[in-house]
Amino acid sequence: MISAHYQRVLLKFSGEALSNAEAPLDPAVLTYLVDEITTIQTLGVQIGIVLGGGNIFRGLSGSNQGISRVRGDHMGMLATVINALALQEVLESRGMKARTLSAIRMIEVAEPMLVRRANQYLANGEIVLFAAGTGNPFFSTDSGAALRASEIGAQLLIKATKVDGVYDKDPVRYPDAIFYARLDYQTVIEKRLKVMDLTALTICQDNHIPIVVYNMKQPGNLRRVILGEPVGTMISGGNHD
Repeated sequence: MISAHYQRVLLKFSGEALSNAEAPLDPAVLTYLVDEITTIQTLGVQIGIVLGGGNIFRGLSGSNQGISRVRGDHMGMLATVINALALQEVLESRGMKARTLSAIRMIEVAEPMLVRRANQYLANGEIVLFAAGTGNPFFSTDSGAALRASEIGAQLLIKATKVDGVYDKDPVRYPDAIFYARLDYQTVIEKRLKVMDLTALTICQDNHIPIVVYNMKQPGNLRRVILGEPVGTMISGGNHD
C-alpha cells in the first residue's frame, strides 16, 4: 500500500495560476487543481491551502492607481477570498468537504480564521482554505502561507510555480539558468532567490518547516512531492533535514 511521506501540508498557489488570457478565473485550471488535490487526499493527507489574489487585484499595483497601500492590500485580501470560494465550490462539487476560513471577518461568506477550528477541520479530513492573507496590510500571501503552515503544524509548505523549481535566474528568459535541487534557507536569503519574501522564509526557518517549490503544470507532480520523491526544489535547514 502506498503511503504519504507527509501527513499534513500547506499548499500555496498564486492567484495568477488560476487565470487565463481571457478571464481571472479559468474553470479548467480549477478543475485541474482539484484533480491534483484529489490524488493526495486519497492518501489520507490533511490539506491546508492558501491562494494569492493577483489574478484579480494586487495591493502593490494599487499605488499606481492612486490607491493607498493599506487600502490596496485590503482589496487584495478580498481577492483571495473570491479565489478561495471558487476553489471551494469545485472541491465540493467533487464530493470533498472544504471550508474557507477568512482572516477578515465576513461571516455571511466565510468562517472566521481560528487556529483551533482549522486544526479540528483538518483532523476530520476536511480541506481548509485560508483566505484574506494574515488579515493585515504589508504582508504577502506567501507570508500568510508560512504563518498558517506554522499555526497548523504543517510538515511541509508546498509552493506551486510554472517552472521546475528554483533557479539562479528566470529560466524562461535565460536558457543557461542554473537549477537548484536543494537549498537551505540562509542561501536563499543571501542569494536573493525569488522564492518567497524574507518574512515568509524567516517564519519557515524559525519553525523548521521545509519548503518544496514544484512545477504545478506537470500532472502528478503534487502526488510525487507528497510521496517524498525528489521533485522540484527542497528548501530546509543547513543539513537538509
